[in-house]
Amino acid sequence: MSGAIVKRTPFFKILIANRGEIALRIMRTARRLGYGVVAVYSDADRDALHLREADQAVRIGEALPAQSYLKMDAIIAAAKASGAGAVHPGYGFLAENEDFAQGCRDAGLVFIGPSPEAILAMGNKACAKEIMQKAGVPCVPGYQGAERGDTAMLAEAKAIGFPVMIKAVAGGGGRGMRLVADAAAFPDALRSARSEAQGAFGDPTVILERAIVDPRHIEIQVFGDRYGNAIHLGERDCSVQRRHQKLIEEAPSPAVAPELRARMGAVAVQAVKAIGYEGAGTLEFLLDRAGNFYFMEMNTRLQVEHPVTEAITGLDLVELQLRVAGGEPLGLKQEDITFSGHAIEVRLCSEDAGHDFMPQSGTMARWQMPDGIRVEHALQSGSEIPPFYDSMIAKVISHGATRDEARGKLICALEQVTAFGVTTNQGFLIDCLRHPVFAKGEATTAFIGDNRDVLLAPRPDRSSDLALAALLLYVTNPHAPPWQRGRSLSATFPLGLRIDLGHGAQEIEIFRERDGSYVATRDGDRFSFEIDELDQDSIRFHHDGLMEQAKFLRDGDRLHILHRGVTLSARDLTLAPPESASAAGGDGKVRAAMNGRVVAVLVKAGDKVAAGQPVMTLEAMKMEHVHTAGVAGTVSSIDVAEGEQVTTGKIVVEIEAAA
Repeated sequence: MSGAIVKRTPFFKILIANRGEIALRIMRTARRLGYGVVAVYSDADRDALHLREADQAVRIGEALPAQSYLKMDAIIAAAKASGAGAVHPGYGFLAENEDFAQGCRDAGLVFIGPSPEAILAMGNKACAKEIMQKAGVPCVPGYQGAERGDTAMLAEAKAIGFPVMIKAVAGGGGRGMRLVADAAAFPDALRSARSEAQGAFGDPTVILERAIVDPRHIEIQVFGDRYGNAIHLGERDCSVQRRHQKLIEEAPSPAVAPELRARMGAVAVQAVKAIGYEGAGTLEFLLDRAGNFYFMEMNTRLQVEHPVTEAITGLDLVELQLRVAGGEPLGLKQEDITFSGHAIEVRLCSEDAGHDFMPQSGTMARWQMPDGIRVEHALQSGSEIPPFYDSMIAKVISHGATRDEARGKLICALEQVTAFGVTTNQGFLIDCLRHPVFAKGEATTAFIGDNRDVLLAPRPDRSSDLALAALLLYVTNPHAPPWQRGRSLSATFPLGLRIDLGHGAQEIEIFRERDGSYVATRDGDRFSFEIDELDQDSIRFHHDGLMEQAKFLRDGDRLHILHRGVTLSARDLTLAPPESASAAGGDGKVRAAMNGRVVAVLVKAGDKVAAGQPVMTLEAMKMEHVHTAGVAGTVSSIDVAEGEQVTTGKIVVEIEAAA
């Protein structure tokens, strides 16, 4: 940088063109550096924490991303109206949109990210691969040509050879990606990928790549400035994924030795220097078992998993972004970058892992995060989780001297997470971290698929869970005798309960004995509890010679429990009428499995359908979910239209069962 003229671009207030935890994360560093912060929000986020924490907040539209967080003109107008001099896009939404970066430039606003030219060159997966191929960087074989009609794309897929990967050219986060095993499945996958990419990024364009079997997903964090300086900050291993979306990230990678790190880092730095890249970026690679790496794409933005890099380098990546965007030189050379210890991040998502990771929305009745560990989130008790945006609701990050220490800290922290009211993947993440394959550092992108049965296996102590639920339902019933320490004047009669812990109604009896203990019985099994303390939201008790504790929340006929690091949700069905099998579609009615928007109706009235045949596609939390017929028969009614917003349980298609 010696001899270069410093070209500063001063700004004093930053508009954050995003929502949720990343908006709060950016605010934290911006405020520490003395900047004012402006939030934007949609109608769905009018009570969100990120807007209440900002100095100013501007409404930009309705709930759907296309009507709010993807509205470039509205966001730029909000920046001008608030007096902001710069815009930070966060990640997702418009973060990798060259038109938005150009719009900010044209409006006299500093875009905190790379130039529109760099986003166009590297943010578009097809262009990025061409640049890399010209630079001699190994790339995954594929097709990114100009002819993208259905017939041409199928022909190219056959030429590449199945399995192939369909990938959106814009954005990231697994949206618009489909792994296709054969030609028969290709047309539907192509339509779905295009639709999802359009909804998430406003661009339906896709490319094709050969699927590399069971690789590691390794990414290199890079930084550049406007003076031609560039460095890398090491790698992150993002191999643990579902639906091509990352769930667990760590740095450094257990599979990357110092020599390989140096080679991959040099390639990444060479690439960003070649295009004069400014700001934060990430080059993503697939690493095969033989140690060969292939460039996939570049994310021209801050990554969700940037905290693990911050943990091992001691750097604040948002601070570097702000300083570089303001015209300061990077101020770091490659030899200045050192790595300390190991860091692991997990993405806590509002989804049901046991039901194909179905996204969940609703009210988070109680929300408490663990102390002593980094957690990025934007929720509080009573927060509403809308169905329109990404399902990630928090990031939990641990750092330790060794990988085992970081893993142990993270497991302990996750066991303390209290998330009542909306189903999360908390228990699934704990099971992933405990799995021997992950513990040994051997997880590839096939980890969840290969170990799905084990990771999603029913808990072995369901009867014990049922007994604890019965105890809590009994002692929190407003009509039950109040608990008090010590002996009871008399024993109570057994009370029969019907409880659903998510696997159907179960019968159990519970009563209190003269010595003050409580006993639950089921199918000859007997569970005895002695309560030591009972508060409004927690219980301490003795069971099987152990003193244990649990947190809970009673909400009408629903009971939420955190016990031994696992969150349970129980329904008291004792006074409820028996449920029919209609929820499974056995009555011929297909019901929406979540709140979402209808993006495709795949049948019409009068069509003959087979059981399991796709009939409707619903988009929720920026992902598409296909709904299928529960019975074979004839479609008698279509009860929704494309573009309609529906709620969980709404009948969308009706089928008259075949005789």
